[in-house]
Amino acid sequence: MPPTEKGKPAQLVPVIGASKLTYEERLLKPETEELAEDKMLLKTVRVYRDISFDRTVGEVKQDAGIRPSVRRMVLVRSGNRKAPFSPDGPLTWGEIDVVRTDVFNPALVPGLLPSAPVKPGQSWKASAAAVAELTELEQVEAGDITVEFVGVAKLNGRRLARLKLNGTLRGVNLDGPSRQKIEGTAYFDLDASLLHYLSVKGTHELLDGKGQTLGAVEGQFTMTRSAVAQMPADLSDTSLRDLTLTRTAENTLLLYDNEDLGVRFLYPRGWRVGAVQGRQVTLDHARGAGVLITIEPPAKVPSADDYLKEVSGFLAKQKAQIAATEKPARLRAEPVQLDRFSIDATIGADKVRLEYAVLKQSDGGVTVAARLPADDPSVRPEVTRIVRSLSVTKKIEERK
Repeated sequence: MPPTEKGKPAQLVPVIGASKLTYEERLLKPETEELAEDKMLLKTVRVYRDISFDRTVGEVKQDAGIRPSVRRMVLVRSGNRKAPFSPDGPLTWGEIDVVRTDVFNPALVPGLLPSAPVKPGQSWKASAAAVAELTELEQVEAGDITVEFVGVAKLNGRRLARLKLNGTLRGVNLDGPSRQKIEGTAYFDLDASLLHYLSVKGTHELLDGKGQTLGAVEGQFTMTRSAVAQMPADLSDTSLRDLTLTRTAENTLLLYDNEDLGVRFLYPRGWRVGAVQGRQVTLDHARGAGVLITIEPPAKVPSADDYLKEVSGFLAKQKAQIAATEKPARLRAEPVQLDRFSIDATIGADKVRLEYAVLKQSDGGVTVAARLPADDPSVRPEVTRIVRSLSVTKKIEERK
C-alpha cells in the first residue's frame, strides 16, 4: 500500500485468497447494432453453477458470491474491456468482482494458437488480445508471452496439443504500473477444437514511479473445459428467446444493497460508490458530479419544504448566487413518499445544478443532495434514476 503520510514508508499488506467457479457457457452472435459499434465484439452467456470466493487482505476477511437469481450472465468483450450483466436482474459490484478476472475464452484461444502449421519445439508470440486476457494489463509497455508447441498427447482417445507459455511483461493495469511474470501449460483438444486445460502461475509486481518493486502477489490459475452433451435448459433457445441479451441502460444498472445501513438503490455504471461513513453514502461520477445519501430514523426525516429552507440557508451562508429554483414536487405518494426539488446556482466560480430529494417510509427515510455540472445535463436523468430506486430496508433506530 502507498504511504498515508508524507515521509512514512509504504506498508506491505498480505493478500491471500482462493476462488472456484463452475459454469456452463454458450457463445452468442452479436447483434447488428453491437457490431456497428465494435466489429471485434465477442459475447457469451453463462450460468454459474458453483461459486466459492474467499480473500483475506491484511487481517480483514472478504467473501463474495453470486445470488441465485442472477447467476445467468451475459459477458461482453469489447477491445480489452469485459463487462458482465445479467438479463435477469441488476448485479452488485461484488458479483462483478467475482467474475471479472476470469478468462474469456473466445478472446484467449485464437491468440494462443499459431497462424500456420507448426512442429514440436516451434514457438510464436501470443496475440495482444491473449496477453490482455491473461494479464489484465490495459497497456503493455514491454515484453510478450511466448507459446511453444511441445507435442501431441492422448487422453481418453482424444488428441491434445500441449502448449507451453512463458513471458515477462511490464505495463499498467487497475493497480497502476506493474510487471508480470507468467509460465504455464495448455492443452488444446484437436478433435473438439477447444481449449481443454490451462494452468498458469504468475507473479504480479507493483511498481513505483522509478520502476522499483513495492510489493508482489503470486497466484495460480487453473481452468478445465469440455463440451456438454446436451444444451442446458437455461441456455436453450427457448429460455433465451424473451430475454434482452444486448446491453441497455436498464440491464447494466448496478445494485447497492447495504444491510447494515438499511438502504438499497440502483445506479448506472458511470457512477462509483465512494465513502461510506456513519449513515452516509457518497456516489461520484467521472464528469465531476457527486451525490450524498443520508439515512435517517423516521422522526428525523425532514419534509421537502423544510429541507429546501435548510439548503437555502446554507447556500446563503456560502454567498451562492441563485439563478432558479424548482419547488418541491412529489414523485411518489403513500405509503412511500418521494419528493424532489432543484436549484441552479453559482458557487464561487462554478455554475452548478443542485438536485435534492426526500424519501419517507414507516421504517425511516433518506435525504439526497447531488451537485452536478451545469453544462452537462446528461447526468441529471441518471440522478433521477438513482433517487427513484431508493428504499429503506430495515427499521432505522435513533442513535443513543
